[in-house]
Amino acid sequence: MAAHKVRGPAIRVQGLRKAYKDLQVLRGVDFEVAPGSIFALLGSNGAGKTTVVKILSTLLKPDAGTASVHGFDVAKQPAEVRESFSLTGQFAAVDEILSGRENLVLVARLRHLRNPGRIADDLLARFSLTEAGARKVSTYSGGMRRRLDIAMSLIGDPPVIFLDEPTTGLDPQARIEVWQAVKELSESGTTVLLTTQYLDEAEQLADRIAILHEGRIIVNGTVAELKQLLPPAKVEYVEKQPTLEDIFLALVGKNDESGKHRIAVQTSRGHR
Repeated sequence: MAAHKVRGPAIRVQGLRKAYKDLQVLRGVDFEVAPGSIFALLGSNGAGKTTVVKILSTLLKPDAGTASVHGFDVAKQPAEVRESFSLTGQFAAVDEILSGRENLVLVARLRHLRNPGRIADDLLARFSLTEAGARKVSTYSGGMRRRLDIAMSLIGDPPVIFLDEPTTGLDPQARIEVWQAVKELSESGTTVLLTTQYLDEAEQLADRIAILHEGRIIVNGTVAELKQLLPPAKVEYVEKQPTLEDIFLALVGKNDESGKHRIAVQTSRGHR
């Protein structure tokens, strides 16, 4: 794509609204994502996370509000927006019949890039898949498939990547592998918008976290800032800082007394 310098946020969302008949999914969503950062959109199933991603990726039109990706308006400049991002969904979109390397070469050729073989080899090395590159993807573990999927999404060097619940269904080891891959994306300068319902995932990865609940952003900040929202607990005179789980449940609990649609929580103790 043509070079385009971004002034201001890599992603900007203002007053975003979306309804399906009588169901109000987004009720005025606002947030910004700084270039090269990891921004986590955290919320329960049905909170509206995927709807936000669909609007940002020009797959869905909002009822009201504006959004931009890499400086391009999603409504007025959809073609430029599509050239600025890559989307990785909840399930790996890889061809199991082909090898890992063949998957990467295929995508590079479809995008009419020079030296597809070299591009494939560079990405295999970057995601620690070189030794498995010649094997069929059907032999890959869940974590390897997801890493390959993310590698495929980076072909063409998109400045922004959307990861929609990238670790859904993965085992603990595979989740750690994907986390490392996401951290490396940010370190290389890629802007990452991550949607997740896992509190530990947001806490491990994100520079900033926004909690989306019932179609609205109810809090937005760094982990340190969110922890300031609750006083530390004291047990036997030992100060205990609130976890992101404590903050989420305290905030959402005010709006969801019935306890329905609780977020899926995976603690580090549950993975051991």
